[in-house]
Amino acid sequence: MGFFKKINSNAATSDTTGFGTNPSNYGGRFINKDGSANIEKRGMPFFSRISWYHTMLTMPGWKFISVLLGFYAAVNFVFALMYYAIGVEYLNGIDDSGSELLKFGKAYFFSAQTFTTVGYGHISPNGFLTSALAATEALTGLLCFAIATGLFYGRFSRPKAYLIFSENALISPYKDGTALMLRTAPHKNTNLIDAEARLTLGMNITENDIAVNKFYNLPLQMQKIGSLTLSWTLVHPIDEKSPLYGFTAEDFKSVEGEVMVYIKAFDDLFSNTVGISTSYTFDEIVYDAKFELMYTENADNTKTILHLDKINSFITGIFIKYIFFGNVISMLKFFNFDIAINFKKLNYEKNITYCSSYAFCIWFCPTNTSH
Repeated sequence: MGFFKKINSNAATSDTTGFGTNPSNYGGRFINKDGSANIEKRGMPFFSRISWYHTMLTMPGWKFISVLLGFYAAVNFVFALMYYAIGVEYLNGIDDSGSELLKFGKAYFFSAQTFTTVGYGHISPNGFLTSALAATEALTGLLCFAIATGLFYGRFSRPKAYLIFSENALISPYKDGTALMLRTAPHKNTNLIDAEARLTLGMNITENDIAVNKFYNLPLQMQKIGSLTLSWTLVHPIDEKSPLYGFTAEDFKSVEGEVMVYIKAFDDLFSNTVGISTSYTFDEIVYDAKFELMYTENADNTKTILHLDKINSFITGIFIKYIFFGNVISMLKFFNFDIAINFKKLNYEKNITYCSSYAFCIWFCPTNTSH
């Protein structure tokens, strides 16, 4: 990736992002797609760098269950080894006949029954050491199940912003110019209100022949909305004050940059503010494209259907269509045709059939492509 030298001088930089200015000290992107920081911490012992509570709350569900089952099996295996080392003859109910593996297996299941405080009574401890070990294991089991219960509750009750983002950000026509657009939508039956978004651009630029990281706040056409129930397209107009002003498709391919997205909203069920973040590197930005509409009415026009599988659906070749339609409409107006079309408000997310020239436009322009 190269360093961009012709950054818009009218763009205001931001010094409060929390990221450093030396690009040689950074590897890869600033923020991962899942919103986590792209940072690996070293210099301290591993267990001193890990918050087990946060790790258990945020890991995927299948990993969480696997850790609990693995811990349960391992703890019982350790206690079974201690029972076996003391001697299975101190466990009433275990027959001395049989293989050693069978004896260990019975000691293991006695450990499991003691750990869970089930206590069937078929096997019982006999002697001071086995009784003390069984009492210790019973206490350990109570504490472990209390911790596991708290972790389960924490995972279910933790407020979270259930939002999905489009895989790509787009450079699309907007009013008389262009805009950076990306899309998000709630994917679960939550009710988010007072949603607020913030975009930050980070780029490697050359300043006084020195490569530095520069960060810019990207103003949005709509910074805040009252209710986030459908999709929300975040629009940053690329005007004279935008750091992206003058960027071409080739610039996005050759420049190293990243757009960081931060969204927070109020979840009325938890009565708490939730947040989520993600990022788009420049190679994840599609130039000359526009999102397709992802919600429609149902058959009897009683509900709105949000098609979550269309979160990243877009069409390309928009700029050519934009210019062509402008020329067609200008020509028709020149011949005093009564045109009830406001070109600036043309919706390319639907099939436009306002005039017969559209068929020729579809033939003339690049083919629509859904992604």
